[in-house]
Formats: sequence, C-alpha cells, structure tokens
Amino acid sequence: MSIKYAILGLLSWKPSSGYELKKIIEESSTMYWSGNNNQIYKSLVKLLGEGLVTNEIQHQESSPSKKIYSITDEGLDRLREWVLSESEVPEFKNTFLIQLAWAEQLSNEELNELLIQYENKLNMHILFEQEKIKRGVISPDRNSREEFLWNKISENLLSFYHNELNWVQGIRKELYEKESIEERMIMNYKIIENGNQKYIEFISTPTPFCTEQDAVDLVALCKENETNLLLLHSHVLSEDFFKLRTGVAGNMIQKFINYHVKTAAVIPKELVNKGKFKEMVLESNHSNHFRVFETREDAESWLLK
Repeated sequence: MSIKYAILGLLSWKPSSGYELKKIIEESSTMYWSGNNNQIYKSLVKLLGEGLVTNEIQHQESSPSKKIYSITDEGLDRLREWVLSESEVPEFKNTFLIQLAWAEQLSNEELNELLIQYENKLNMHILFEQEKIKRGVISPDRNSREEFLWNKISENLLSFYHNELNWVQGIRKELYEKESIEERMIMNYKIIENGNQKYIEFISTPTPFCTEQDAVDLVALCKENETNLLLLHSHVLSEDFFKLRTGVAGNMIQKFINYHVKTAAVIPKELVNKGKFKEMVLESNHSNHFRVFETREDAESWLLK
C-alpha cells in the first residue's frame, strides 16, 4: 500500500500542512510509515501532479508561511476506489521469532531472560497503545459509525499484543513447569495480599542471593505471580551484597529497575552503616525503585503506596 492513500484519507478529514500530516502519521499505530518529510512531501508532489490534492499558501504574522493541502473531488473518488479495492494479506515480520528459532544454543537461564525481556516489552507496548487511545487521534469530530470503526481498529491492535503476551507467557510456563523457579531455587517465600495489591516476601533461601541471575529469577517469580512488588530481608542477601566493591548490589538492583520490580529491603542499621554501603542506601532511598528500611512495616507501607 502506498502512503498516498493514508495522506488522502487524512486530508478527507480536513486540510492540513505537510508537518501536520507527518505528526499524525508518526503517532499512529496503523499508519506504519516512518512519517519522515521526504516520504510525505514526495507523495504530496505526486498527488498534486495527479490532481488529487491542491495547495495554497497560508501566511502567518508570527510564523513562517505554510502550504495547506486539500483533497479534490477526484482525490475523494480515488480514495473511495482504493477503499473498495481487494485487501492485501497482512505482512508478518517478527524479529523475536527468528531469535527464538536459534535459542537452543542458550542456557535455560539465558532463554528465560530472553522470554522475560520480550514479555516486558509487550507489556510496555500495551500500556503505550492504551495511553494513545486515551489521548485520541488528531482528527476532527467523527460521526458515530466512524468512531465505532476506529475503536475496532484500536481493539485489533491491542488484541494482537495481548495474544502475543499470552503466547510468550505460555512458552515460559511449558518450558519450566517441570523445573519451576521455586523448585530450582528452593525458595521459602510468602505472597502477601493487601486489598487489590500483593507482593512477594522472602523469608529464607538455602543460598543467599548474590548474582544477576538470582535477580532475574526473582523477577520471573514476581511475573509468574502477577506482581511487581518484592520485599527482601537481609538474611536472604549474601555478604557480598553489602560490599559495594563486589558490584553485587548494583547489578541486582539494576535488574530490578530494568524489569520494573519495585523492591524494598529490610536491613538492620548495623549492616546499613558498613563502609560505602551506607552511601548507596542514602542515594537509593530517594528513588522509587529500591529502598532500604529498618522495619518490615515501613517497607510494606512504601511498597503499597
């Protein structure tokens, strides 16, 4: 499909400048072109040559003059003709499927992280699309039938991302149902529910957490239980976590941040005040990602607010 039909469609709503067309195309999920000036202005020149649009110079007192493009009757006829034409089968390009095709060479942990990364990306995209729907597309007021059709377009896009999310979550479940994260790590934890919120609290673990992979496994456990809130007690963290020179604390906390898991740690004052760890705590306690508390009650209060 040529971008010129998208331009004709937008101009059928209202006359617009090239810049206004560019902005709408950039913000739209259905119009998959880059929206760069070269594409748009080349198409406008062709449409002018074919008599499908006209333009006029609009002078502005405080800004440079701009060209405003309008669709002609012939342009409306061509747009209608294209809308009635036979639809193309959608092209399907998904780089993740190619990555997955050669994922056998990865370890279980690496594959799990790859799947989690894709899952998080899909979640973010769903939120992004929902926000765009709330803001609405830049256009004149639509009639009820047009509004219905555009809502269905948005529904189609969201259903694709939701289906993709369910699919990747299903892969992770089937791959690890015989060797679940709980079994691999032999963790002792509780799922605490408070109203419509819940978090995971770690009571003990045979081997204290000390690696980035431990952090990834904690993230995965949160995702499996549909929460992004985590509470850790000091005794589940290795001694190296409190020694900044080892990099353990920094690496684990960065994983929590990357995967949007809000984490609270209950750590006694005597451990907090050891060496440079105190400086890291003072800095992190200004963030909304990872904070250290002396009591479990304070930690829970911050997690749930």
